[in-house]
Amino acid sequence: MSYKVVIAEDNKHELDILYNILSEDITLEVVGKCRTGIEAVKCCEEKKPDIVFLDINMPKMSGIEASKMIRDKD
Repeated sequence: MSYKVVIAEDNKHELDILYNILSEDITLEVVGKCRTGIEAVKCCEEKKPDIVFLDINMPKMSGIEASKMIRDKD
């Protein structure tokens, strides 16, 4: 069994590092990489991930705000 994962991080370097780490785990499938909270919400609506990694401080919408929208839409 694998878990679908979405990552949201505005720093591209950190996003790539987190993606590489998570991609090594055979139980995880990274289905989305996002640079903003808005992108994360849209990606979660489309991909229906099991796990979401959200950066707290992102432009336009924080990870906290995005998590509330994702939770409310589920």
